[in-house]
Amino acid sequence: MRVNFVLSEVATGLRRNLTMTVAMILTTGISLALMGTGLVIANMISDMRAIYYDKVQVSIFLADDVTEEQRQTISDELASSPEVADFIYESKAEAYQRFTEQFSQQPALVENTDPDALPESFRVELVNPERYSVIAQEFPNGENGVDQVRDEGDFLDRLFSLLNGARNATIAVAVVQALAALLLISNTIQLAAFNRRNETNIMRLVGASRWYTQLPFILEAALAGLLGGLLATVGLVLTKVLFIDRTLAGPIRAGIIPPVDWGVIATISPVITGAGMLLAAIAAYVTLRLYVRL
Repeated sequence: MRVNFVLSEVATGLRRNLTMTVAMILTTGISLALMGTGLVIANMISDMRAIYYDKVQVSIFLADDVTEEQRQTISDELASSPEVADFIYESKAEAYQRFTEQFSQQPALVENTDPDALPESFRVELVNPERYSVIAQEFPNGENGVDQVRDEGDFLDRLFSLLNGARNATIAVAVVQALAALLLISNTIQLAAFNRRNETNIMRLVGASRWYTQLPFILEAALAGLLGGLLATVGLVLTKVLFIDRTLAGPIRAGIIPPVDWGVIATISPVITGAGMLLAAIAAYVTLRLYVRL
């Protein structure tokens, strides 16, 4: 009987404040969807970092007047360096051949490029790709036959800084939206408690506990959080199907962007749904304790 009564009170409360309930569910769903999107972006950044940093190479371009002795010295130092996992020497002819293969779809560019314009170089793979600056320190530009040391790490740092900014901005918007949802939940609970104050007072007079009278309102908020979480889950699924799998299909096939597996969605969805239910229930409980006398 008590369970049936509590559930009937929850249904009554949701029905009486239907418009505010819908607004509460939509606001919660949007905030949770943004939070889920931020988590998806964070997962993609982590996968991209693993992919790209593992492929980081440091190129040591040699000067035109480099001597055989200087070239051999550089090779010996790379071979003995604990920071170097592997390296290859690329002559001017090999550099030009690689250039023609990379830009085979642009014959005009290939024809206008002098084979001697591309310098010989050492391409270095590091044990720890994030320590690419060490090579630049060991082989200063303009000294001992080295023209310049160029690494891909600076570009990757700027790229991941941009991606991290996008992730942080998404999460920041989600937090603001979540605050709006919590305020809306608080107002909705206050209104619901006010509309049912007579029934609640009668229950208190006949000996009902404070927890028993508050439980229907807390369950209303938790149910709204659950529905908002389910709505956010639908949004994440649509984002994967319509945007990630279709719009980003080309970069994903090319290995530029890592794919988002369904396992990631399946992991994130319960997290944001549970967070939505928990925060909504806490907001309702705090509201009843601070602003409502039940």
